[in-house]
Parts: sequence; C-alpha cells; structure tokens
Amino acid sequence: MIPAKALLHNWNALPRETVRKGVERVAFRGDDTLCVMNWLSPGMDVFPHSHTFEQLVIIVQGRVRFHLDDEVVEGGPGSMIRIPPHVVHYAEPLGDEVVMNLDVFAPIRDDYRHLIEYQAAEFDTGKGEPT
Repeated sequence: MIPAKALLHNWNALPRETVRKGVERVAFRGDDTLCVMNWLSPGMDVFPHSHTFEQLVIIVQGRVRFHLDDEVVEGGPGSMIRIPPHVVHYAEPLGDEVVMNLDVFAPIRDDYRHLIEYQAAEFDTGKGEPT
C-alpha cells in the first residue's frame, strides 16, 4: 500500500453542500475518521434524527441549543458534546450569529463519502481504488 499523502485543506475554500434551509457543510477525512464542519444559520430548519453510531460535536463559533432525547444543553465556542448511538438529537442556533460546529465520526460515514471525494488522491491504495 502506498502511504497517504499529507496535504493542507481549508474548510473556507471547499464547496459547501446545502443540506436544508440554513444548514451547510463540508468534510475532511483521515484514515478512519471524518470531520464535518457545519454552518447553522439562525432560523434554520431543524431535523430531529438519530443514528447507530456515536457523534462528537465541538462548537467553534456561536451559541447553540442541542436537544438530546428529552435533555437540552446549551453551549458556545469550546463546548463539546458526545451524542451516543440511537439518541434523537438536533441543534438550533441561539442569537443572530451563525454557529459553526465540527462533527467527528469514526469510522467514516458512507453516506458522507461524497463530501470527501476531493481527497481521493490522498488515499489511493495504488490499485486504483481509494479507501
């Protein structure tokens, strides 16, 4: 196997995917970890959901209210939240500032692989198949 190449990327330079009204995202990966930067705008459409894997959330900018099943927590820059598997959750920005929250997933989510296609050459196995 050819070792992965180390390259610099900037989330501000990547094309953002619009998820729904008020929510945009980009992603960056390592060998088995996916980081997703989300921009949550005040007035965004909320989307309560759950999944079978853990999610780590780090608030980078703005203030946010996270609903986790029946619990509600509020945080700002530097706040970290662990969302266990199967917990219904969603976020809503507080105030007028756009919230930037970084989600971390391991292993890489298959449904988010389209967000990291720009990194394919960094993880080419040498057999024509990216990992």
